[in-house]
Amino acid sequence: MLTLSLAAVNICRVHCSPQYEYFNAVLINEVDEQGNNVELGGEFLLEPNDHFNNLSVNLSLSVVQVPTNMYNKDPDIVNGVYWSEALNKVFVDNFERDPTLIWQYFGSAKGFFRQYPGVKWHPDEHGVIGFDCRNRKWYIQAATSPKDVVILVDVSGSMKGLRLTIARQTVSSILDTLGDDDFFNIIAYNQEIHYVEPCLNGTLVRADRTNKDHFREHLDKLFAKGIGLLGEALAEAFTILSDFNQTGRGSVCSQAIMLVTDGATAMYDDVFERYNWPERKVRIFPYLIGRESAFADNLKWMACANKGYFSQISTLADVQENVMRYLHVMSRPKVIDHEHDTVWTEAYVDSAVTGPALMTTVAMPVFSTKNETNQGILLGVVGTDIPLQELMKLIPKHMLGIHGYAFAITNNGYILTHPELRPLVTQFLNVTLTPNCLTAFLDFTLFSFFLFCPCNLILNRN
Repeated sequence: MLTLSLAAVNICRVHCSPQYEYFNAVLINEVDEQGNNVELGGEFLLEPNDHFNNLSVNLSLSVVQVPTNMYNKDPDIVNGVYWSEALNKVFVDNFERDPTLIWQYFGSAKGFFRQYPGVKWHPDEHGVIGFDCRNRKWYIQAATSPKDVVILVDVSGSMKGLRLTIARQTVSSILDTLGDDDFFNIIAYNQEIHYVEPCLNGTLVRADRTNKDHFREHLDKLFAKGIGLLGEALAEAFTILSDFNQTGRGSVCSQAIMLVTDGATAMYDDVFERYNWPERKVRIFPYLIGRESAFADNLKWMACANKGYFSQISTLADVQENVMRYLHVMSRPKVIDHEHDTVWTEAYVDSAVTGPALMTTVAMPVFSTKNETNQGILLGVVGTDIPLQELMKLIPKHMLGIHGYAFAITNNGYILTHPELRPLVTQFLNVTLTPNCLTAFLDFTLFSFFLFCPCNLILNRN
């Protein structure tokens, strides 16, 4: 199964669509008051399948899920659904060659999610489906290289009220785009520099779930007052990134400064000349908060002069899509260098197939190969789920000995599989179905001396 899973990911990556078919995962088999099928829905055959824990699925077609905050018929969505429709045949062929395959899917950079086999999705009691494939670990890890990020948040007096609320949400959305391979810190600035977590002054921390949740709690403590001295904040951010990179403890790869502010009165070219030019190793991504554009030109110049991207966020509804745009820029080096690396996620619990079982996801980025996109455009990420018990079948048991055993850990120290692994499922997501499905919080009480080894199968011959 493992070999075919990797092949399936590669095959999904190179096909495009000659035809168009759009089955929305929420609208399939829905009818209006007159009993007619609703638009983007239609009649969609679903039958219980033992392989998918008696879940009603369609083994011939995939479905398309679009986040609630996005328009189902947005031109970018419709165009993406059109060219990705040929994946139906690829998915079916993969499943016929290897009936042990589970979910196969493509997460688009535009936000839609194509999943095979087709299955109906059910919103929560508020009519909302919060799932966005671009926030999932498998997508984040595959789409970009590891990165060190410093987030600068303007808390000067002009940021009072709604602007500060939007700024908090923007920072939270940026954190959603960071994975376990990334490192970050958050600095609030006015006339002084304030580390959101004072205990982590002058350093970066790994962007795992615990650290990100901890920083989110501190965001509510931010309040606006005084004037904003952006030059000093930029200098502090550049210093942190430089010092941390020299220690060799960070990602040792891409670096970026995310600037969340309602304006900049100068270009601060003296700061960039001192810390970032001519190499421009650190990209600048300014997010202009509010509807006013008086200082937009300065922020646009900062982005262009430092290989970044400028975005303006006027309302809370604009946050998600505008934050996601930086991923296209960060992915360019990978497509230019033709890096289609396969990534593996840490273990998680999936209850949609065979009951609660440990799973991992293998994924790979998809880039445009058109000549006019020589700078690189990320189309999305393809992936499939693999039960950890399938990985255990690869173990050469004849080499272990009587008392030997095998275990696997990721490059970030997460235990992928071990004979004594006892995950404690403490909480499931309260939804009818999510792909990757029903991720649970895991409490691992096992310690490994191979904490920083690469993600390879390790044979322990105790």
